[in-house]
Amino acid sequence: MGIIVAGLLVTGCATKPKPVEEAPAPVEVPAPPTTTRGEFLIEADKNETWNAVGQLVVNTPGVEYEGRSQMLDMYTVRYRGVEFLVLTKAMLLSETIRKTTTRVTATTPDGAPIDTNASADLLVMLEQKLPQAIKDVQARFAAEAKAKADAKKKSKSKSKSKKKKKT
Repeated sequence: MGIIVAGLLVTGCATKPKPVEEAPAPVEVPAPPTTTRGEFLIEADKNETWNAVGQLVVNTPGVEYEGRSQMLDMYTVRYRGVEFLVLTKAMLLSETIRKTTTRVTATTPDGAPIDTNASADLLVMLEQKLPQAIKDVQARFAAEAKAKADAKKKSKSKSKSKKKKKT
């Protein structure tokens, strides 16, 4: 009996187990954006829009032009330290889109939607300035086409006058 009492006394004096620590609350990681803040549609031809975006990008202070690909409809830029792509994509005509329309948006270099103040601010600036820039591009294209037509006409008239002189 003494052994039992001694055993009970020893177990009663034993140190209490450490309380189980609660796991820290999980850190919530924000989900990646599914759209780009600031993207917009403009009723204009994709090629004219792409050219106008390029003119604005290279002439806007603070925007670093890093490259372009007309085949991919994109410009690579850096603005306020953030690198991203500015894209111009033609929209398909549909019940809701009845005129030639282009979407102007931005993505990360990997092609994911981007939601930074820098990209959103640049897109807002582009949306404000693109209508006039597109008119400027259209005027330049028209002047270039006229100059080519005039040169071709002049070349034909010279060739006709040479033929007349030879006869």
